[in-house]
Amino acid sequence: MLPRFKAITVLALSMSILAQGLPVAAKELEDKDQKNVHGRWMKGEYHAHTFQSDDAQQSLESVLDHAFTYGMDWIAISDHLRTSARDDEGNAIAGGPIPLSQGIIQYQAPKIKQLQSEGKYRNKIIFSGFEWDMPTYEHVGIGIVGDKSGSEKSLKAVNQFEYLFTNRDEKMFDPRDVAAWEKKDQRAYTTAQDARTALAWLEKNYKKSSYAIMNHPSRKKVYTISDFRDFNNIAPNVAFGFEGMPGNQMEPDRGGLNLDTPENRTYGGSDYMLAKVGGSWDALLGEGRHFWNFSNSDSHFEISDNRLYSSGYWPGQYAKNYTWVNGTTMQSVLDGMRSGKSFSVYGDLIDALDFRIQGGGKESEMGQELIVKKGQKAEITIRFKSPKKNNNGDPVRVDHVDLIAGDVTGKAVQGTPAYNKATNDTTKVVKRFTSKDWKTDRNGYNVITFTWKADKNQYFRLRGTNLGVNVPGETSNGEPLMDPKTDIADNETRFAEINKRNYQDLWFYSNPIFVTVKPEKK
Repeated sequence: MLPRFKAITVLALSMSILAQGLPVAAKELEDKDQKNVHGRWMKGEYHAHTFQSDDAQQSLESVLDHAFTYGMDWIAISDHLRTSARDDEGNAIAGGPIPLSQGIIQYQAPKIKQLQSEGKYRNKIIFSGFEWDMPTYEHVGIGIVGDKSGSEKSLKAVNQFEYLFTNRDEKMFDPRDVAAWEKKDQRAYTTAQDARTALAWLEKNYKKSSYAIMNHPSRKKVYTISDFRDFNNIAPNVAFGFEGMPGNQMEPDRGGLNLDTPENRTYGGSDYMLAKVGGSWDALLGEGRHFWNFSNSDSHFEISDNRLYSSGYWPGQYAKNYTWVNGTTMQSVLDGMRSGKSFSVYGDLIDALDFRIQGGGKESEMGQELIVKKGQKAEITIRFKSPKKNNNGDPVRVDHVDLIAGDVTGKAVQGTPAYNKATNDTTKVVKRFTSKDWKTDRNGYNVITFTWKADKNQYFRLRGTNLGVNVPGETSNGEPLMDPKTDIADNETRFAEINKRNYQDLWFYSNPIFVTVKPEKK
């Protein structure tokens, strides 16, 4: 047994699931927010795999058990949109592989319904999404909620998507469905243009009830910034984010990003597109795009059954998204994800964040825009709190929080040099806050305030870490350094060192708040 890797008994799982309610930290933030809007902070993710992905080693029920034991409120399963040779429990499917969409219809969706009808996972939101091999690009986490999560209509939509936008054999689908689909759309699963066609299809047919989020975007060096601009232009309501904090954190190459180029590695566990101040994400935010960051486990297995390999943590064990959700359905979760009112964290560095900007008698939060007069004073308030210990049993402490800002200059025009520019030269750390700069209130929140005079259009975002600003091998002047490969021959020693590496290097990232300045009246 590895140090700190805890065995979870069925009894403990059952007690934890029954005992779960609204966390104290989330409840306190809910009370503050409910002055203006109903809702609550919920923890979840959209990228975890089961036996129905042929490279995974875990059942649907075990994924759900662990996710909710680790405090998640919702989860979207995301098996590969390929052929599936096994059911949700790992049994071989009679007759051979079937399309994943059919596997969801036959096994996954009914099992979720059965488990919840038996009283398991009460008040939890469980959804069947999928991970699509985007033609010529990378993996994309997709969900089509339809009229109701798990409904016949939404499941049929996944079946239709798989027919239209993968190379599955036509014989694997109902001929009556194929005939109806062919009347409206042509199959498109080969070229970069086909990838765009698929996103346009989602935007046209499921504008409010689907998502397409780019997973581990820098892993294979296949995207350019112009691709991301295209995707967001084509499907602004669907392609609204990326997995800036990838899963597979238990791999020797952290996050599974193992190319030699610096742009295709992780920094503090995060994708270079997120970790680089003034990089690709800042370039998109500098256009005023509503394009958000997310974290996930990408869970396939933690340690392989033969104890030779490691992959990712269980959902909620190491990575979490905190999203403000108004409702109790997957559509409510999707609305919250799309709103941008969310933050993402590794290792439970924080479990509550309240980030807002006030000015001119108005107030805006993550994902929103505050409009103020030129020269008007505005105040940023940051409130955060950490648990006493994380899931590794370690005490948790934030060393510093960075307030990062960049100018917003409007959308780049396709065909111009700006459309291919992957940097925002105006982005910088405006202020670095340490414990000397915050006060702890009676509810245990660390409170920071920062005032400035608004004179131009900008966005503001946060990041925080448990590390000091100059830690050998980890940070330099506060910036995360490239994660080295943990290359140890002995398997058990390597697993333990990878886990130690990850929990020593924790970060959180918020989504931005935009500030738009109105010219002074003459």
